[in-house]
Amino acid sequence: MDLRRLRALRAVADHGTLAAAADALHLTPSAVSQQLAALERDVQRPLLEPDGRSVRLTPAARVLLEHADMLFAQLERLEGDLAAAGGEPRGEIRVVGFPTALAGLLAPAARILRRETPGVTLRILELETPQAVEAMARRDAELMLGMECSAAPQIGDTRWHREDLIGDRLDAVLPADHPLAGRAWIALEELAREEWVAPPVGWSCDEVFHAGCRAAGFSPRIAHRAGDWQATMGLVAADLGISLVPRLAQTTPPPGVVVIPLSGVPPKRHVFAACRAGAEAAPAMRALLDALQQAAQRPAHLIAGEGSRRWEYSPAARTPAAR
Repeated sequence: MDLRRLRALRAVADHGTLAAAADALHLTPSAVSQQLAALERDVQRPLLEPDGRSVRLTPAARVLLEHADMLFAQLERLEGDLAAAGGEPRGEIRVVGFPTALAGLLAPAARILRRETPGVTLRILELETPQAVEAMARRDAELMLGMECSAAPQIGDTRWHREDLIGDRLDAVLPADHPLAGRAWIALEELAREEWVAPPVGWSCDEVFHAGCRAAGFSPRIAHRAGDWQATMGLVAADLGISLVPRLAQTTPPPGVVVIPLSGVPPKRHVFAACRAGAEAAPAMRALLDALQQAAQRPAHLIAGEGSRRWEYSPAARTPAAR
């Protein structure tokens, strides 16, 4: 059985239409259709049924995909075993991920990798989690840094190997003259009546933000949206609202804001690394995953901090002072 035909079926299952599958595979819709027709001849069963403007998998197609995913994983392991036979880990790994994970996790991991495994090089592209998943499915990347959300590879999905890295806590960011700015801790429900600066609609961070507010028993009044954390904190400094900012993004808060930990169980961005199942056995990939785990465990990282630390930034002193 031709694996290219199985990959075409997997792409249709992932994307819902022949056109979208063709785009993911860098082929024409006609070429994908021909691959699927040949696969139907191979198994002597229909694999797709029309479903409005998309297509629906037949029971035979679902059985075929269960075995195909295991075959793809075994091929990844085979490539890893062959690479291991070559001695020192080496090769290029294309990595995609969201900005703060690239800066806070991948950058320190890259330093570890360069020191301990110089034969492994990285090619990095910034992508939000949904786009990173698409890049992985198109085989345009070998590893992604993502956060748990509806678009993320789900635990138990046999197509992926996932390793959890950190729980990136969100803290309250308030204007320095806010009535609650002097607090060491703050409960999220105390901020229910505030106006908010939120991430863009549809972003993974927006899912985390809204889930946290729902858990605190309120629906936030969103006044502004920004996709850059520095811009978000700048709007807070201008007294245009308040926000929740993850610790990975708190490297350089602007003057005029205070960052206060949330009491209770604060919302977190659950950050993970994922590669195609079986690829984790390759020496180069294993070296990168181990470096990411080392970077995530460093005590100096604010991302892992669980203490009651309050950071204050003022025009007179740009250096944070812990209280």
